[in-house]
Amino acid sequence: MSLDLSKIKIDKEKVGFFRFKKLEDFYILTNDVAWIHLNEDSFKDFLEGKLDENSVIYKNLANRGFIKNRFPVNNIIRVYRKKSGFIFKKGTSLHVVVVTKRCNQACVYCQSGSPELQDPIYDMTEETAKKTVDLIFQSPSPYINIIFQGGEPLINFKVIKFIISYIKEKKQIINKCIELGVITNLSLMTDEILEFLINNNVMIGTSLDGPENVHNKNRPCNILGGSYKKVIYWMEKIKQYSEKQGKKNGGALPTLTKYSLEHIEAIVEEYIKLGILSIHFRQLSFLGNSSEKNNKKDFGYTTEEFISGWKRGMDYIIQKNKQGVFITERMSLTILAKILTDRNVAYLDSRSPCGLGIGMLSYFYNGNVNCCEAGRYAEDEIFLLGTVNDPYEKIMEKGRMKSFIGASVLDASPCEECAYKPYCGTCPVSNYALRGENFYPNIKLTNNCKVNEAIIDYLFLKIRDKEVLDIFKSWLQKNKRN
Repeated sequence: MSLDLSKIKIDKEKVGFFRFKKLEDFYILTNDVAWIHLNEDSFKDFLEGKLDENSVIYKNLANRGFIKNRFPVNNIIRVYRKKSGFIFKKGTSLHVVVVTKRCNQACVYCQSGSPELQDPIYDMTEETAKKTVDLIFQSPSPYINIIFQGGEPLINFKVIKFIISYIKEKKQIINKCIELGVITNLSLMTDEILEFLINNNVMIGTSLDGPENVHNKNRPCNILGGSYKKVIYWMEKIKQYSEKQGKKNGGALPTLTKYSLEHIEAIVEEYIKLGILSIHFRQLSFLGNSSEKNNKKDFGYTTEEFISGWKRGMDYIIQKNKQGVFITERMSLTILAKILTDRNVAYLDSRSPCGLGIGMLSYFYNGNVNCCEAGRYAEDEIFLLGTVNDPYEKIMEKGRMKSFIGASVLDASPCEECAYKPYCGTCPVSNYALRGENFYPNIKLTNNCKVNEAIIDYLFLKIRDKEVLDIFKSWLQKNKRN
């Protein structure tokens, strides 16, 4: 049972701003830059202003901004600005280019659908591609990351080649730091395509849902023997070819279905076997063809079932690390960076405001510009900002863009009162899809909130174990980029 604050006389002259939550036998206190955990007696003494000012607990509270008359203003401002560095960056940097809506697979959780494979009407034309690149280069950001997606983007590989060639021309006029990537199921990969991608420094990402039985069940394909063998074949080729060129390339992530959760440990082992040292336990989407209705089929699960499976997977990853096998879980790593460091975490879905528009824009095959990758899966055009014929300034100044950004800021109830606000984020597109005609829902009722809370609970409980804390710190040490 938690303390009844109504029966405690809080010393308002000493106690600074804080949020709190009880976890097992201790309390987590947070503000916008720091956290601390206290047992019940220390928490009560803190509230009543009875802590010994020479004690370690009092000094820790003061250094972290919880004591009003000992508030380290300059340090708090410095840390807050560093943690929120993405707010001060100029222009959109991540650009998702959907070069085709066509796909040659029928994954059970597909968001975008698979229009007739032979119909090029669903492919981006060179004219639209050129206008897309012109629009991207209008962003004032000096850093541009372009990700080619589909459908299956290699179906329209000729336009990918065209875009890369045109980017090189544009760079001679407008000098920007460019990074390129492609998300592909690898089924259409060839030696010629692979050579072109690696020679042009295009990072290759794919989906690997686990061992053969799991992957082929989730991602069926007409290829003899299923899609798994081809994915493994090309992942190995990517590794060999890129290493031969003195480069590093190739990445994968799984999407978890109900069947996946039954084999979560086997999925971790598959990634370890392949030398992939980071795994993202990605839950099913509620967007597009993967709507809430579809997720109730045999491949879907409840929020509670996902959380239970996620915890089993994390326990297994921690166990492997204790055995000397280094592997991380990507969502945990993002949250741990917020908890344990002062870094500006770049993950767009875990920010306030989120990356919608200001961090990411998505360009559909037909020239439509959406606020983000998720926005293109909405069943109506509410998240459509314009077309590639519009100037960047016009797209960014749309009134609806400002509304979307406002809907992803957590500085309102109930999030403002939540102890986990500094480590969380919300997605207006998902909220709109789940709640219908409203991207300002009661966030506490959303799947995203429940999952985030469970993950953060888990991490705060685990970091009390020094051995696990040291493992988490080793993850952060090897992933300093964010």
